[in-house]
Amino acid sequence: MLAELLLILAGHPSSLFVDDGRSVTPALAELLHPGERDVLLSIGSIASRYRRVRQSCAALSSRSSRYVAALCRTLSDLLENEYDALIVDVEARVLQRDSSMVASGSFVPLSTVMATFSKWSAPLATLNTLFDALEKDTAPATNPLWYPGPLLDLLLERAQTGVHLTASIYVRLADSVQRVWKAQLACFVIHGLPEQFADPEKHLPYPTSIPSCVSEDAADSIAYVGRAIAVVKRQTAQWRQRLELPRDLTVEHARLLDIVMPAQRHDFDAVIAKIRENVSEWLWKNVLTRKDVDETINSLSDYFLLRNGEFTVAFIREIESLKHSRLTRGTTKMIREQDLQLAILRASLGTSAQHDPTLTRLRLLLPSGPHRPLLPTLSAPILPNLANILSANRSTSFSKAFAPTTTFNDLVLGTPMDMSYILPFPLDLFLQPSDLRIYSHIFAFLSSLRRVHMRVFDCWSSLSNAQRARRRWTGLGEGGDESEGRGAALRAGWGVVRKMTWFLDTLFGYIMPDVIDEEYHVLKTHLWSTDSATMGLTASASVSHAMFRDSHQKTNSVSSSSGISAPHIDFTTLRGLHSTFLERVVAGCLLSTPALSALLRSICEVCERFVGQVERWGGDVLPPLLAEGSVAAGRQTVGELVRERFTVVQEVNETLSTLLESFYDHLSTTTSQPLTSGATADASMLLNPSTTAGISFAAQGMRGKSDATVADSERAGQMIRRLERLLLRLDFNGSFSAPTAPAPVLVMEDAGLLSVVGL
Repeated sequence: MLAELLLILAGHPSSLFVDDGRSVTPALAELLHPGERDVLLSIGSIASRYRRVRQSCAALSSRSSRYVAALCRTLSDLLENEYDALIVDVEARVLQRDSSMVASGSFVPLSTVMATFSKWSAPLATLNTLFDALEKDTAPATNPLWYPGPLLDLLLERAQTGVHLTASIYVRLADSVQRVWKAQLACFVIHGLPEQFADPEKHLPYPTSIPSCVSEDAADSIAYVGRAIAVVKRQTAQWRQRLELPRDLTVEHARLLDIVMPAQRHDFDAVIAKIRENVSEWLWKNVLTRKDVDETINSLSDYFLLRNGEFTVAFIREIESLKHSRLTRGTTKMIREQDLQLAILRASLGTSAQHDPTLTRLRLLLPSGPHRPLLPTLSAPILPNLANILSANRSTSFSKAFAPTTTFNDLVLGTPMDMSYILPFPLDLFLQPSDLRIYSHIFAFLSSLRRVHMRVFDCWSSLSNAQRARRRWTGLGEGGDESEGRGAALRAGWGVVRKMTWFLDTLFGYIMPDVIDEEYHVLKTHLWSTDSATMGLTASASVSHAMFRDSHQKTNSVSSSSGISAPHIDFTTLRGLHSTFLERVVAGCLLSTPALSALLRSICEVCERFVGQVERWGGDVLPPLLAEGSVAAGRQTVGELVRERFTVVQEVNETLSTLLESFYDHLSTTTSQPLTSGATADASMLLNPSTTAGISFAAQGMRGKSDATVADSERAGQMIRRLERLLLRLDFNGSFSAPTAPAPVLVMEDAGLLSVVGL
């Protein structure tokens, strides 16, 4: 019987057990003591689990997944070297009458056999559940465990157990899968070959190819390096000499990958970062030229940051004309993306952008699909979030009051419209999709602000033309018996337009020269200055900020066309400079502070509402003298129509004044708050406002007393001083800061003349 038990433990079938080891044969059970029966059932359970694991290993080893095959092969070797060896060892000790196995030198207790193999009970049980999951669905398309990412995650998770043998088995299984994964990773990051690891068309790793033990930065670096090498090989395939990484560099990268495992997170991140740094340097020296970078930066600045002013004005007017044409004539009532592309080309005619080859890289996208333009409605409240803004505690972070980041991409067209940029090879190695999303967000904000600015100026012109036309018949007054009341309504309208114009002029005069132009010149200065050769940046954004120390004293840029030979600048420095440039532009435009950006959008909406109302009134605040309701009736001092328009103007004026005061208070509080860590120039900066609290966005990386910390402090101080200059411009006459009496408010009364309230 002992020999048969050892054969059963080795995986051979036997008549001692039925139901796959769950019960003893009835004929034998009657002869056994209950304790002996329980021990036999425990031994049968271990044998059944072992047999199941062996059968599953044999069945899955022939499958197409090399990861599962590696796991099964490793497990088979492990069981053969340890479990099967234990059976042979027990048999040898029994034959040698070892006192640890043979009691009194004459019999072998079943409990001793059970105690010897009991340590395998838990490992075999958990291995059975592993194969249950693998065999649940053997189609890789529907079973995630057939992919390296989920499979490695499961193995590493199960290795975190207090049972030593179980942990040891899963660690070795995970190591075998990681070795196969590293082989495919090496094919991708060294030779650019997808090898079922990445999409062969997009050259990006599949989501199921990256285990969770690989950090997000390492995953991005893997995608960047593999895609860069694959794209370079594909693009240079027709060249006489295809560009490839030097052999010594590939050998070094293979050696680095061989000494670490993905589960060793910090070491693996360091190796991947080193590979990325080497590949970036090679790309910068052999593929991406300084001329390409300079051309791209100029193009993005001209069209996304509105540095090409004449094209911007023409483009906004072309969009307005397109909306008007869809409302007034023609059979086509929808605006499609191809119409927007045509608007870009029409806007470029007669401007410096007409002969710019990079103009063809611009793309306007409609995420919501084709759009049917509609006239703006006045049914919606002027400012839905005004109560939240005014009730926010100015001593705390205002970002918590505005969980969703304010967007501006629907103000120009009336529906979300995003600007994109086609990145041809090799520019796609320099810019990332997250960079383009930030550019698109900045473009939406600046174009919306510029459009409102232009419409307010058009409203001013309309009011001037209407007044000149009216004065031809009324002389110095506004006409009619109630000339004083009509004059008060007109002056109220002029005051609202003047306030809008003043604020937009001040804000636009701050953003364009002080933020965009200045940061653009700083970027170009550092790209072409002779000090660039000694400026080294790491992948850390905090170190990249050090490049901008004393930047505002070096804004005399050296253009690429000057013929001066620029020194060497490494690729990591280049990307760090550009990321810091984007970060400073976003912070300078106040987009990193949700409260301020929400207030700016609300101000734009109020201006848009007022301008649209004046357009409906025929371009004038006062109704014609002969219009119905223009002349007073009975004891009224002014006509009903004049009173109605005056009420609308007063409502807009009060709302606008409240918004401007709130904007000034928020901006003042922002500049006085202590600086804390913020976010870097990435897509999450614009999507997760909880990571950006006020202008603290500019003070990232303040850790320790390093040079980078000092540079961060200086750079944050420069941005604070720039905002203080904006505050001085807004408060040039003390209208916000100085305590003053309430402004006079004109009220139309039903009887008597105009009464002045507040004097």
